[in-house]
Parts: sequence; C-alpha cells; structure tokens
Amino acid sequence: MNGAGERVNQGDFGFEERMRELLAEDAYTIQPSSAPYPAIRRRGLAERRRRVAMAGAALMTLAAVPVGAYAVAGGNGERGADTAAPKPSVSAPHSPAGSPRATAGGTAAGPAQPATGGQLLDGITFAQAADGLKKCLAAEGGPPGSAADLGEAENYRIILAIRSTGDSNSPGDGIYVTAVEKRSAGRWVVCSIKDGVASGISAGTIDTGVPGTGPVVVDSNGEQLYQQSFMDKGRWKLPFRWGMIGTVEASVAKVTVSYGDGGPVTATLDHGWFAVAGQLNQQVTLAPHVKGYDGSGKLVYDSDQDGTYQRTLP
Repeated sequence: MNGAGERVNQGDFGFEERMRELLAEDAYTIQPSSAPYPAIRRRGLAERRRRVAMAGAALMTLAAVPVGAYAVAGGNGERGADTAAPKPSVSAPHSPAGSPRATAGGTAAGPAQPATGGQLLDGITFAQAADGLKKCLAAEGGPPGSAADLGEAENYRIILAIRSTGDSNSPGDGIYVTAVEKRSAGRWVVCSIKDGVASGISAGTIDTGVPGTGPVVVDSNGEQLYQQSFMDKGRWKLPFRWGMIGTVEASVAKVTVSYGDGGPVTATLDHGWFAVAGQLNQQVTLAPHVKGYDGSGKLVYDSDQDGTYQRTLP
C-alpha cells in the first residue's frame, strides 16, 4: 500500500511540475495587444461631432422660439417676476406728405420735406438729405444750450439739396443740404457732406426787422452755394451747379435769379423762403441777379438796387 501510494503521489507531483513549466512558458509568449489608437480616435471624433450636433440642434430649437413668446412660470404656475411676456406691436401713424414722420412717442424723427420735389436736385433723395443734415448738426453743432448749439434735425425744414463742387479751399465733390429752422424766422444752415461724412457747416440768420430791408433778402454769408473759392478766381470748374436761398415777404409772388450766361430761373417759394438752383457754364465776376415780383407782376425788388447786396464776387 505504501509503495503504491508513493507512486501515485510522485505521479501527481510530476504532473503538477509539468503544468507549472507550461504556465511559465505561456507567460512569456502571451503579450497584451497595443491600444487600438485609430479606433479610439475615431470614436472620440464621432463623440465630439455628436455633442456638437446636439448643441446645434438645441440652439436651432431655441432660435425657432420667438423671443417675445418666452415666459418663465412662477412657483405657483403663474407668471413670476422674471416673466418675459410678448409685447404688442406699435405702428407709427402715417404722416401727411411733406411732414416729418413721428415716432410712437410723438417726437418728429427728422426734418420736414421741401415744398416741391424740384428742390432736391442731382439725384439726391430726401432720405439722403435728411441723413446728411442729421450727421452735420451732430458733428458741427456746439454743446446743447450754448450759443453754437444748432438744435436737432427735426427743428428744420430742408429747402434745397444740390451737388457741391470741390475747389482749392475744399477739395472733393459732395452735396450741399440747405435747411431753415421752422420755429426761428430767418435762421438757416448749409451742410457740406462728402463721401457720406459731414465736412463743414455754415449758419446764419436773416434779420428782416432791420430798417430798409426789402421784401426779398439774400444773406451773403451763404455765398458758398453760388461761388467757388476766391483762390480759384477765373479758374472755376465748369459746369458748376449753383444755388441760392433768401427770405420773402408774403406780398412777394415770384422771384427770379439770373447768373452768368443763363436766363432767369424762377425760384420756389417755401414757407417764407425762396430757393433756386441752376448750372453755370462760364467764368463770372458778378454775383447772381435777383428780382422779386408781387401778385400783379410788379417788380418790388431788384438786387442791383439793393445797397446791402454784394454784386461783385470777391
């Protein structure tokens, strides 16, 4: 029994030893595979794309919801203090032709239009003229309440808009927008706009209460409308678009202006002002010749007889 038992134990021991050797050999031959980087990277990219797509879908969903329709409910299911409820739309009332459009608050949004479309020349629209006037007053006007304060555009009426010709003193062509204050008799501004930017302004007041003032008054300070720089005397760029403005009494029914080789041009009468424009094709030394007539056709004003009018150009 003992001999047989020893043989069995020796056999078991031999088998166990063999298994240990085999396992030891496998430990050296079996190696873990390397991490599948390309596959992992593809999964990572796909995951990022999926997250981006989900975020984009969420943004599109939010964008599809009208802002005014979004509301936050309070704890009791009713609208709380953070509610963003839709507001009713407000339509501005239609303004009559020739008057400035009003906002919901009732404040005029811009200057009044001229009496006729013929006062806007050279393809200039009223919108362009109004925008130029606003820019000019904002850029060139003084501090509010000061003597140089020219007020807001809605206080004015545009009476003339023409192209401007550059000269040695102010190079570059542009446009002139001439406007007059609606509530201050005799006050005018001429705005220079070049490339959509305000480049200068002239302003003045015609005092019709001065003794000896006639039924037609031209402010010589507005000469930039009808002449180029004195430095270019005799060498003006031609053809030259010129303009002129002035005040008229109620008795005046017609105003004509002659300049250079051109015949008389009939001015437009607009709320106590006259506005006129023409085209000059020759060099000149004399200022425009202005005449005014009453309702019967009688001559009541002639600039050649006006001692305050400068007939000769500088």
